[in-house]
Order: sequence, then C-alpha cells, then structure tokens
Amino acid sequence: MKKFNIISLVVSFTALIVSIVLFVIVIVKTNNTNNTEKEDIQYVLYLGTNDKDTNLPVFTKDKAKEELQKILINHFGGYTISEANGGWVDGETLYQEYTLVIYLSDTTLEDIHLACNDMITVFNQSSVLIQSNKTTTEFYSGN
Repeated sequence: MKKFNIISLVVSFTALIVSIVLFVIVIVKTNNTNNTEKEDIQYVLYLGTNDKDTNLPVFTKDKAKEELQKILINHFGGYTISEANGGWVDGETLYQEYTLVIYLSDTTLEDIHLACNDMITVFNQSSVLIQSNKTTTEFYSGN
C-alpha cells in the first residue's frame, strides 16, 4: 500500500509542476502580446548623390533631398533622412560625395527594392547600400 501512495504522490507532484510551468508560459505569452512593442526590421539605405559616370553631383544638396523625398513619399508615405559624407579610394584617386541616409521600418525588402530602383534611375547610381537590422518598434504616446 505504501508503494502505491508514493507513486501517486510523485505523479501528483509532477502534474502540479507541469501545470505551474504551463500557467507561467501562458501568462508570459499573454503579457508579450499586449505589449505595444513589436519585432521589426529597420532598413538603413545609403544613397550617394554623385553621378556614377561623371562622379559629379547629380543635384544640389537641397534638390537631392527634394527628389529623394518624392520617391520615399510615393513608396512609403513618409521618410526619415539624415545627411552624411561618403568616400572611397579607386586606385590612387579619392572620391567623396554627399550621401543621404534613409531609415525605414514597417515595410518589406521587396518594397525597399522598388524604391531603390527609382533612386538608382533618378540619381544615376550603380547601387544603393541596404542594411537590415532586427529591432523592436514602439509607438509611444505618453502616459
């Protein structure tokens, strides 16, 4: 009789532990789904503004930002742009150019490629550098 009681006790205790673990998992998942943060990919694009054939600026700085803004509004409805200066060496020659850095979230790589096709055409570029970074996004609205 004692052997049966010990086995019953072990089985009951194991079932209790499993129930507690499952309860904790459900609580954690529920809390995470109510959070306003979401996993996202942030795309950072680097757009040079010198013509690929002449290495001369395609537009003035203001006109370059204006042309890029049109492309981004058309594809994404908004934008975040910052300015940078890029440079590289080809043989003995140092090339430098005004570069626009674009930050985009809540989009797809396919949509990024469509916008980059326009950038490449309008700015006569060989390519646009695209970085993808895993991140979380939160739209904070205050207390």
